[in-house]
Amino acid sequence: MTLNRKCPLCRRPRSAEFTPFCSKSCKDRDLVRWLADGYALPGAPAIDEEEGKA
Repeated sequence: MTLNRKCPLCRRPRSAEFTPFCSKSCKDRDLVRWLADGYALPGAPAIDEEEGKA
């Protein structure tokens, strides 16, 4: 197990205060990505209920 894990955004060493990030800046950047739908799981497109009705 590696104790010197890095920030997932900028790869600098993590800070205990902002784990798993290195700083408030990286923590905030990650939040903005979530809020802007910047993260997604690959898969088939969802069918809109109104589109599915004939």
